[in-house]
Amino acid sequence: MKKIKIDLEEKIKASHLKDAWENIGIHHHHGINIPLFSIHSKDSCGIGEFFDLKLLIDFAQTIKMDIIQLLPLNDSGYESSPYNAVSSLALNPIYISLKKLPFIKSDKQMQLELSGFRKYNYLQKVAYNAVLTAKLSFLRKYYDRYFLNFKSSPSYQGFLKEGTWLQDYGLFKCLKEDYAHKGWFSWEEKHKNISEKEKKSLLKEKKKEISFYIFLQFLAFSQLEEVKEYAQQKKVFLKGDIPILISPESLDVWEGRKNFNLNYCAGAPPDQFSAEGQNWGFPIYDWKYMEKTNYAFWSDRLKTAGRLYHLYRIDHIIGLYKIYAIPRSGEGKGRFIPDDQDLAITSGEKILEKLTSFSTMLPIGEDLGANNESIRKSLSRHAIPGTKIPRWEKNYLKDDAFIPYDLYNPLSLTCVSTHDSETLALWWKNNPIEAKAFAQAFTMEYKKHLTHHLRYQMLKASHNSASLFHINLLPESLALFEDLVWDYPEDERINIPGTILPSNWCYKMRPSLEHLLEHDDLKNVMRDLAA
Repeated sequence: MKKIKIDLEEKIKASHLKDAWENIGIHHHHGINIPLFSIHSKDSCGIGEFFDLKLLIDFAQTIKMDIIQLLPLNDSGYESSPYNAVSSLALNPIYISLKKLPFIKSDKQMQLELSGFRKYNYLQKVAYNAVLTAKLSFLRKYYDRYFLNFKSSPSYQGFLKEGTWLQDYGLFKCLKEDYAHKGWFSWEEKHKNISEKEKKSLLKEKKKEISFYIFLQFLAFSQLEEVKEYAQQKKVFLKGDIPILISPESLDVWEGRKNFNLNYCAGAPPDQFSAEGQNWGFPIYDWKYMEKTNYAFWSDRLKTAGRLYHLYRIDHIIGLYKIYAIPRSGEGKGRFIPDDQDLAITSGEKILEKLTSFSTMLPIGEDLGANNESIRKSLSRHAIPGTKIPRWEKNYLKDDAFIPYDLYNPLSLTCVSTHDSETLALWWKNNPIEAKAFAQAFTMEYKKHLTHHLRYQMLKASHNSASLFHINLLPESLALFEDLVWDYPEDERINIPGTILPSNWCYKMRPSLEHLLEHDDLKNVMRDLAA
């Protein structure tokens, strides 16, 4: 084992990600994964907020875990899915911590306004649209009262200079408002295909409203950057999430159409999870054009993320090598682009090396899916960790035998479930044959229902795998205590992919963050998991 460790360190230090690894440390890391919208504290206004993360950081430090993984935090407008953002750079203003805004404590009228958010805190699910509407209303009043106190400050002026994208973002948000939040495809021609003359005119005409949206970004970035600094002080790393694909209705596509091939939608071919395949509706990239611009789109995106996070998850990293493209016209079948595996590896490595050079953040790839072993080997050669879900890690050449935890590639992250998968309890309940086989393979005593002991065994094993990273959804650990989860396992699920359901993206953790910090039994067992 010692020689393997030495060889691994030498491999990492010889890679182009040497600095990113040294920032994190070449050793085992343990962490928790939770959407920001799912946490809450006594100061929350209907949804998890940026400064709530300080309490979560305190909790992570207490249980001796050093990574907090989040879902994307980009502005997604009135779309609750964090993977369907209207901007790849802007943060979602719904996460601004209202009670911690400057001047609020001494403003009795604004304090009274804040009391109206209490009703949302008592709901079992996040009332996303209602909370966003209420927050934007509150923030408009806050802008009218206090913007002049910020306008000339060095911090605000510095933010404007750094954010060359802010004016276009503000204009796009104004137009979305004018068109009742409809996609830009349905806008009038003069706005759908806007000229520089029309844009210049609108920037002047809508100056105040644009200023409001820019101000919200200033508040959001200021708060999250403060959270990152707090995390550093506590020796905890923030892990962001970079969705590989971009909404067709986003600002990025509206103003940068040359970066995309709008003739195709990205998706997935038929597989064990979907007999008919999946059409995600997102456009694919025009990598040849991006190369001509030195990948400016990705450079801006990753440099901006680097202000907020220490490491990041690349969602569907396989898509940087090859993407399953479906004709948007509906005519013809889907196919991989490129469809030659050798070409996919060559082009993917070229893209990855370029993209990962834009930031000192360490990337971790979501490389789940069948028949991608050559891509996983490519990621490993470049010292980029992949992802291991024990129930899906099988040797398909040996009767689908489960792969032992200690045989995982150290350049990986182990987790028992994801935000898109069934929870452990639901998987165990809905797949008894597979669960029984899993228990047998790992010498566990099978029970019909996932018992406390079985859950603990699986979590403990995931934190002791050969992977260098061990990050589990926090609710999976909370479920070790019945009083910390909802009565029905279905209420613990975050999202069901390929569906549009009111239950998607509105999961709220049952206990408050203050409760977690006071729960000695939970803290003790989670310390033990990472020991």
